[in-house]
Amino acid sequence: MSLPAKADVVIVGGGVMGTSIAFHLAEAGVTDVQLLEQNELGSGSTSKAAGGVRANFSDELNIALGVRSLEAFARFGERPGQEIDLHRVGYLFLLSTDEQVELFEESTRLQNAAGQPTRMLDVAEAVRLAPILSPDGLIAACFSPNDGHCTPESVVLGYATAARKLGATLVTGCEVTGIDAVGNEIRGVRTSRGEVATSTVICAAGAWSGPLAAMAGVDLPVTPLRRQIVVTEAIPGLPGNLPMTIDFSSTFYFHAEGPGLLVGMSDPDEEPGFHLGRSEAWLPRLTAAMEQRAPSLLDVGLASGWAGLYENTPDHNALIGEATDVSRFLYATGFSGHGFLQGPAIGEIIRDLYLDRPPFVDISPLDATRFQNSGLRAEQNIV
Repeated sequence: MSLPAKADVVIVGGGVMGTSIAFHLAEAGVTDVQLLEQNELGSGSTSKAAGGVRANFSDELNIALGVRSLEAFARFGERPGQEIDLHRVGYLFLLSTDEQVELFEESTRLQNAAGQPTRMLDVAEAVRLAPILSPDGLIAACFSPNDGHCTPESVVLGYATAARKLGATLVTGCEVTGIDAVGNEIRGVRTSRGEVATSTVICAAGAWSGPLAAMAGVDLPVTPLRRQIVVTEAIPGLPGNLPMTIDFSSTFYFHAEGPGLLVGMSDPDEEPGFHLGRSEAWLPRLTAAMEQRAPSLLDVGLASGWAGLYENTPDHNALIGEATDVSRFLYATGFSGHGFLQGPAIGEIIRDLYLDRPPFVDISPLDATRFQNSGLRAEQNIV
């Protein structure tokens, strides 16, 4: 489609964050919303996500964002109106040390205070939920039954379709090459397909947010880091309600994916950068984690896999807010692996920041200036 010459709001990034923001703005009656995506909608980190959705965090603000998003995912078929294959099978964190148990006991209290039915389990209960587990070395577990997983591409499709119906313009194959400002006021965006006059830019560019923000003279400390996922061949006898299961010590995780499992874990040797190709360097560490925690998986073949990018910040918490030195440059990025699951709540929040009304939760602690002022935020339940 042709690139409109002007817009009230330009959103950069067409993943779950950008499309959620576009939908929420258009639904609120903002009439001239334009989203620009350099490739295809959802083709960046969103399409590479594991699809987990949860409120099992150790930080009250992240819990609130997770709870709000879980509520939206549960109603997604009605609003915006799209089947997303939501499986609320729960998140199961496997714990191996007394320090981990203490951490999750405290975060469980916070989640219970927010109305979530999270509970601590003994090892036998954890193995009953995920029978392929080996209990060796485990001392406890934490289970949050409201959590689960769904299909990221379907979430993007739902938001994008509804946003377009509400009048938003979503343009793909359109790379932003510059942001023009006079003083501290944005005047327009330059792209590979022409220029767009606008006074507001919303950065939802994920791992690409740092260079984008720099075009406007804004510092967003976002570092791209490759994470990889594999999908196994069919595994007979998998329980239909197998939870999203995470060995907290190794970060090895899995959930059901068709007749097999989607499997992943972090790689501490991975160097930051825009590394989008698959590598086998992490597979020995993954195999070792399988051997310790789910040894039966060693006999299962791998059917497929992919690599994607985390958008990490120094404290693994998101950057959400409006730039202090550039008027109407808003940002929602740096989610460090939690962006997909927080997408619905963030769409609401950016809508409210744009409309100058208070969001449902105070988001100021996630302002990018925190690294200059109060320092790092502590979120422990990360993978």
